[in-house]
Amino acid sequence: MTVWTDFLAAQGATLEGETVATFGAPVDELLAARDGAVLADLSHYGLIGFAGEEAQTFLHALISNDLRNLSESAAVFAAYLSPKGRMLANFLVLKRGGDLLVLLPAALREAIQKRLSMYILRAKVKARDASAEWVRLGLSGPGSAAAVAALLGKAVPAGAMSMAHAETVFALRLGEQRFDLFVAPAAAPAAWAALAATHRPVGAPAWDWLLVNAGIPTVLPATQDHFVPQMANMEVLGGVSFNKGCYPGQEIVARSQYLGKVKRRLYLAHVDAEAKIGDELFSPDLADQSTGSVANVARAPGGGYDVLAVAHSSSVEAGVVHLGRRDGPRLAFRPLPYPV
Repeated sequence: MTVWTDFLAAQGATLEGETVATFGAPVDELLAARDGAVLADLSHYGLIGFAGEEAQTFLHALISNDLRNLSESAAVFAAYLSPKGRMLANFLVLKRGGDLLVLLPAALREAIQKRLSMYILRAKVKARDASAEWVRLGLSGPGSAAAVAALLGKAVPAGAMSMAHAETVFALRLGEQRFDLFVAPAAAPAAWAALAATHRPVGAPAWDWLLVNAGIPTVLPATQDHFVPQMANMEVLGGVSFNKGCYPGQEIVARSQYLGKVKRRLYLAHVDAEAKIGDELFSPDLADQSTGSVANVARAPGGGYDVLAVAHSSSVEAGVVHLGRRDGPRLAFRPLPYPV
């Protein structure tokens, strides 16, 4: 336990490790995430900090996006790949002062930090666990922009992926009414109290449901080294640059893009049965093999599960995809909130 998790427990949070499972009413929290304004602790996401005069060029050379013009005004989505072009992690890259910050699932933070640090050699850059330096919060729903503006003491960022900074807090706008907030630990309790006055506190599952329904994939330990970025719509989400120099896995990504070999894509679906990350999917049009797998999953308001599924486009177009086995529960596909 930390000072921050002790504070959350005092606010009614049920914790599993440092992850907030619920504030006591998980079903109502999901409904609030769907229909209202919610506040979530994001301690289940960690931060890697990179500092030093070569930090930006160092990280630029290792990931799928272009960091040459990265500034404090906007963040970028990116991925770190295996030599075979499959994602070992995907994340947000943000700039705060002289630091680059990488936001990714806490379950991957240590291993990815270690892998990236192996490339430092004589570069003028240092990598560290920056998770304790900023409390991570998520805000979503009506009134979120006004609440963030009040916390910052200035206008909120104007467009998606834009950022605004104040002395003890900075904000990243993820959507029209969805924000990631980073708050200095000493200022976090007061910030929480101010935000909780207008936004219902919810556990991590409610925030995860919001990400699933926004069509935002998250690589987790169970899905590391499974998907090339295009399978997860990363290039559609602005997480891949095709105009930068080489990086690990870049040749595979470019070949997939320019030779039209992306047969599988990320889709949003609902299923009235329990789904788990990594569950295989089956379709009659591919009788002898799996058509894909579940990349992310969240319990849905009203029952069942919403999933982000990587599947053969032909199977989805045929309209018949089953979970777990060839006669398993059928997925009901829904439109993503962005064009593919």
